[in-house]
Amino acid sequence: MAKNQPVYLFTGPEFGERTESVESVKSSFIKKFSAVDEHHIYLLETSFSEVMAILQSGTLFSDAVLVICHNAELIKKKDDIKMLSDWLENAESTSLLILLSDDVMMDAKLEKIIPPSNRKKFWELSEDKLFPWLQNYFRKNGYSITPEAAQLMLDMTETNTQALKTEAERFFVCFQKEHKITEEDVESILTHNREENVFSLFAAIANPSMDSAARFEKGITILQKIRLSKENSSIMIIAGLASCFRTLMKWHDIGESAVRGITLQKQYRGASRIWSKGQTAAVLAVLASTDMEIRSGRSPVEDILLQKMLYEVIMKKGGKIQAINPEN
Repeated sequence: MAKNQPVYLFTGPEFGERTESVESVKSSFIKKFSAVDEHHIYLLETSFSEVMAILQSGTLFSDAVLVICHNAELIKKKDDIKMLSDWLENAESTSLLILLSDDVMMDAKLEKIIPPSNRKKFWELSEDKLFPWLQNYFRKNGYSITPEAAQLMLDMTETNTQALKTEAERFFVCFQKEHKITEEDVESILTHNREENVFSLFAAIANPSMDSAARFEKGITILQKIRLSKENSSIMIIAGLASCFRTLMKWHDIGESAVRGITLQKQYRGASRIWSKGQTAAVLAVLASTDMEIRSGRSPVEDILLQKMLYEVIMKKGGKIQAINPEN
């Protein structure tokens, strides 16, 4: 096998650092050639054999070909791994494959054929690391942020640096440099001036002033908007909701100290009136089972599974929809 193999495997849920590594590898590759034919392929939609066909055929109109292949956790078949191994034996330096996955664990046979130096797992950062990272990110861009505001941002945002960067940039547009971001600023900007995401979805379905039917209708509307946005991953939607309901479980255990900030405390206080501790546990089970079903690839209708999941979360409070018996 060639010493310098043109393949990388980047896995895990810390999208910010993972994206930076992809961009670094990509930038170095592009510098070597005046024109690169770049492809983004998702294995949920395309077979791995098509990925190999692109790499093996190269391109007539560019100097090199780069394939960024998502859903690498699906590369498990013996034939697929053999195709990759055979290609690596004689791969041209004008081809580069970057394999990506939100999962951490890959098939052992896949990892074996990729050099350790070319693969990296990007674990989700713990809050004690995200907190100083967020404060430093504001500082590097000419701003400061109070500890209370930083904590509220962490509570309202997905726990990865890419999502935090996206949210932080909203403040850079709204305030002049040297402004100190306060808790009130965070509540104003992130509550009223943002696109729909998994946290606004949770806020809507956890609103005790609406009945369950209205919350379900609102939830479906927001879900559809999220699915049409760039942050449309089913797995990340489920992960975000699971994070919210784990916080709700903590609320049931320790009360208001589970979250900080007036807005979030009000939100979780309302949510605790909708779902009891037992129902919260049942909801987490619904989210986990939906996640497993989507990851298995057995069902191509992700949107229907997500809508069914919302129905079980909102209307059934963690209960499952009973299967229809055709004999009845």
